[in-house]
Amino acid sequence: MKVTVKHWHAVAQCRWDTGSDANNNHPTNDEEEEVWGECTHIFHMHCLLKWIGTAASKQQCPMDRRPWGVFTAERKV
Repeated sequence: MKVTVKHWHAVAQCRWDTGSDANNNHPTNDEEEEVWGECTHIFHMHCLLKWIGTAASKQQCPMDRRPWGVFTAERKV
């Protein structure tokens, strides 16, 4: 039996140390503001702002390290 992979989608998870306890500083409710990146990753606004504010971020997406840009409908092809 021969198997050919025609397409695959990798999924990853990452963490970064922000120097604080994430459980105590991470509100969870249905009204949290989300931000979509051009890379299609979605983050809570307050989490992304915390990440972008660190020197380690280099203004890149925390998931795939592409340059960070906010997705807008005008940019959709």
